[in-house]
Amino acid sequence: MGYFSKDKKVDSDETKSVDVGIETIPKSASFSSLNDQSSSETLDSNNPFSNPVVEKHYAELYESTKYECRHHFDAKFTWTPEEEKNVVWKLEWRVTLLACFLFVALQVDRGNLAQAVADNMLEDLGMTTTQYNWGNTIFYLTFLCAELPSQLVSKRLGSDVWIPIQMILWSIVTICQCKMKNRAGFYATRALIGLLEGGFIPDLVLWMSYFYTSSELSIRLSFFWTSLSVTQIVTSILAYGILHMRGVSGFAGWAWIFIIEGLFTLLIGIAAAFLMVPSAVQTKKPWNKKGWFTEREEKIVVNRVLRDDPTKGDMHNRQGINFKMLWYAISDYYLWPVYLIGLIAYIPTGVLTAYLTLVLKSLGFTTFEVNLLAIPYMALHIVLLLGITWYSEKIKDVFLVALFQPLYTVPLLGVLRFWGGAFVQKWGSYALVILILGNPYIHAMMVSICSRNAQSIKTRTVSASIYNMFVQAGSIIASNVYQASDKPLYKKGNGCLFGLALAMFPLLIGSKYFYVFINNRRAKIWDAMTAEEQNDYILNTKDTGSRRINFRFSH
Repeated sequence: MGYFSKDKKVDSDETKSVDVGIETIPKSASFSSLNDQSSSETLDSNNPFSNPVVEKHYAELYESTKYECRHHFDAKFTWTPEEEKNVVWKLEWRVTLLACFLFVALQVDRGNLAQAVADNMLEDLGMTTTQYNWGNTIFYLTFLCAELPSQLVSKRLGSDVWIPIQMILWSIVTICQCKMKNRAGFYATRALIGLLEGGFIPDLVLWMSYFYTSSELSIRLSFFWTSLSVTQIVTSILAYGILHMRGVSGFAGWAWIFIIEGLFTLLIGIAAAFLMVPSAVQTKKPWNKKGWFTEREEKIVVNRVLRDDPTKGDMHNRQGINFKMLWYAISDYYLWPVYLIGLIAYIPTGVLTAYLTLVLKSLGFTTFEVNLLAIPYMALHIVLLLGITWYSEKIKDVFLVALFQPLYTVPLLGVLRFWGGAFVQKWGSYALVILILGNPYIHAMMVSICSRNAQSIKTRTVSASIYNMFVQAGSIIASNVYQASDKPLYKKGNGCLFGLALAMFPLLIGSKYFYVFINNRRAKIWDAMTAEEQNDYILNTKDTGSRRINFRFSH
């Protein structure tokens, strides 16, 4: 939504206006000055730069910030739907597919621990499940602590430089896990991997946002997290074979998982250094002298993104975040509801995911069976993730559609908590846990709404990290919900998960109406202004970012 409230409700038939952020322009306003070409060409009726005041304001802003794409900014530039379709297809291959490919590397090295413990790793290292919990806690804690510093480094160096460095470094640590001998080695490698992987996701999301509009980013992020489940399916099948390598060259089966999957990640990290680019206008490399786009295609990418969100040019892509920007982003309380959702929403599945292989082994399944038995929930996860994200964009509603998650999980967690056979009856328990883990995953929707409501690159860079920090804080909680004293039914732990799932109802509904209330209050103030007052506000207000009264939140 932001500066482009295409779905804004109009209170008066007389005004019939849409908020394009910098100024509210009547729908009947003439855009003939923007286009003298054929009617087949794209005319964006929500182009904020159709207002000369807006155009001048942002042209000066882009020049002052040295925005790398500023030479392609053109308020009067038009293009055909066919041209836009071709450009978007190029982006799918060059950006979305690459982002998914890179995310595979993260999930391979982040998820292989669950496969390793399906073998005899805990026994070989002389560890208990409590110590395993502590290892997971250490990982998530260092992951959380690295989120914000990683974003600051990424913003200074550029995502295209920092992401490959991260991947290469953590893959080396992953490989080194094959030499672990005790819990001290386990704790140390968990801490290092967390530090090096922290910030990777918001770094990659920020990079993708340079190429896509806000509505497009949401569904692309669902593809992004779909690659997570696809990776889990593939690595679960591979783990079945790799674990049979126990004894080869003196290594345990779990050690071979770290060696093989770490080498795979290392190759992806090296490839990323050659495949990633700083922006749409910086795609030419010594090994790709033609680049990704023609000059006209570059203009299409740049102008469609800026018309969707003019603030994407308020910083250049090698500009660091200073303390003032950092504090502004942290204190932006308008994003706090999304952060709270990130803290709570994924704890139930986080608990069961971490313990899935251990629970399945305790039910009597073999080491090799447990990795294959995890595949069904991943397939269900893909279907529900894509479905809920697509439906959210179709009806242009995030928080109410997100209610599908607690509607789905609360009954299942209720059965898990109150059913006496939970974790005792083999196939019934398996089916129940698989259904819970396959729940509608709202993470892509929340990341997208955080990006949209952050309003500017300055805030978006930090807010993405803060949101993910809250998610990791939830993972720390999840790592300590199941305790050895609560075995075998984990009634206290499952009761906690049931309560957290119930809490999602008021949290999602409250977030929805919080943003609706703010938008309606601002609309009344803005609509009461004359055109002269609006222009004066645009040019002279001290309000910035999402605090501007002509900014509208997505919900």
